[in-house]
Amino acid sequence: MSEVDVDQLREAVERQHGSTANLVQSVPVTETFEGVTVWEGVVHVFDLAGHAQAQRAYAWSAPISGRTARRFFAVLHTDKINSPVAAVRAAIVAERRHGGN
Repeated sequence: MSEVDVDQLREAVERQHGSTANLVQSVPVTETFEGVTVWEGVVHVFDLAGHAQAQRAYAWSAPISGRTARRFFAVLHTDKINSPVAAVRAAIVAERRHGGN
């Protein structure tokens, strides 16, 4: 899987959430369901400056099936989404509910 530049992820976070984002760390994540890997990659953790609802966001990209483009994910930290793994799980659930790729 071809990863994007961290600056592209930072820009995606800032664009989607309207706050300045500063990289804190990059965390490798492997998410499995019933013994099958459903997502594997690196989640980048950003601190947010001046966001009204969150002080942190989790960001990564994934290929779009059948295309060379990538989709950017920028998930805000909440009480329930409080780690890179939880952010990936939340995005997977949301995509399945909405029929996304």
